[in-house]
Amino acid sequence: MSFSKWVGGGLGWAFGGPIGGLVGFAVGAMLDHIQGPQEDPPLQQRRVHADTTSGDLTMSLVVLIAATMKADGRVTRGELDHVRRFFVQQFGTQQAKQLLIVLRDVLKREIPTHNICVQIRQNMPHPARLQLMHYLIGLAHADGKVERLEFELLQRIAYDLGINQKDLGSLSAMFRKADRSTAYQILEIPATATDDEVKKAYRRMAMKFHPDKVAQLGEEVQKAAGEKFKKVQEAYETIQGQRGMK
Repeated sequence: MSFSKWVGGGLGWAFGGPIGGLVGFAVGAMLDHIQGPQEDPPLQQRRVHADTTSGDLTMSLVVLIAATMKADGRVTRGELDHVRRFFVQQFGTQQAKQLLIVLRDVLKREIPTHNICVQIRQNMPHPARLQLMHYLIGLAHADGKVERLEFELLQRIAYDLGINQKDLGSLSAMFRKADRSTAYQILEIPATATDDEVKKAYRRMAMKFHPDKVAQLGEEVQKAAGEKFKKVQEAYETIQGQRGMK
């Protein structure tokens, strides 16, 4: 998918507010390069997106990744390479190059993280916010360790996005070594839960993290959401095996 179609035709509410203020210049410059300079359409002809699009989620991700990278006051070449690999894995080589251009521009600016999160919370449905947080946590864990400042910022971002501690704990447990304790945390239940409670928790979490919840955001996002769904299934199977449940 070309950048102009992906963002120009797929960027809705994120082109306004604090996110638009951060990414607008870089995105606009790339669109001008691809399409050539164009006059702005009359206001009444501009499309207004009430629903979250793939572009909205991805630009939100870029801005929050930039905020996380700047948490310790410096951005290194190693961190940029790390993010590039993450973008390639999640979105493919072509989109990764374009996202890095936007990211580098955003990194030069002051990022009002709280205001960004408020904009996302007001416009993005909960399943998409869970996926956004899943991306951020996955990136934080990808180098094998999560720094204290990084962890604290992820906690604040989750709170501002309206993601509760149980969901945050479940998402975080998906990136830790699989064992009995992480299985229960993924299902958001204590180890003392009854077999019936385990089954109910599995059904609840499978519904919450089902890829169909973000189907409207495209194949890449739906595929990434499938990883959460798979972790829920694996956690349930782990507990089943330990308890001898049928």
